Amino acid sequence: MSRRIVCLRHGQTLWNVEQRFQGHSDIPLDETGVAQAARAASLLASLRPSMIVSSDLMRANDTALALGRLVGLDVAIDKDFRERGGGQWEGLTRAQIASRWPEEYAAWEAPDGEPVTDVAARVATAMRRWAGRVDDDGLLVVVSHGAALRLGICEMLGLPEQLWPAVGGLGNCSWSVLQEGRKGWRLLEHNAGTLPEPVRSDDKPEAEA
Repeated sequence: MSRRIVCLRHGQTLWNVEQRFQGHSDIPLDETGVAQAARAASLLASLRPSMIVSSDLMRANDTALALGRLVGLDVAIDKDFRERGGGQWEGLTRAQIASRWPEEYAAWEAPDGEPVTDVAARVATAMRRWAGRVDDDGLLVVVSHGAALRLGICEMLGLPEQLWPAVGGLGNCSWSVLQEGRKGWRLLEHNAGTLPEPVRSDDKPEAEA
């Protein structure tokens, strides 16, 4: 065995349902999201995590705490696992964004928002940092956000930016699994935990198709 990272996206929020860009806005889980977190925790507990670390935003932290309570682990907090900052788009729906910023919407680049390359770098750097704290055969659970996790995974795999769209988005309380090998990290599972369903997150639209 070698180190593994479970990349778990947070449960559903009202803003997910309303298709609002959340970004750094601190939006809580809704009733469905709480139930999703409990279900994901019951499944992931069987993997016997070594460590759990979460974004500081409550939708991710509350999802992480559901697992932590079940397996008897504290949840560490790292702001580097926050969602991509949405600048002027935060709180707006997809329709509002497309209407006001058609060119930026097509490129999925929010005014005053965080570049995707910056997000990928900070999330992947944090993943490597925390993975270095677990044993060689340990399991790290990172609880974060849709766009942040997808971009971080792409960076961990060493994919060039032009291939990032080939990796699809994550549904609420779905997860991906990375494993460290002799030649770097590889993807064992992606968007696991649910039957295929629409992905609603802050990620670019084509990542959610």
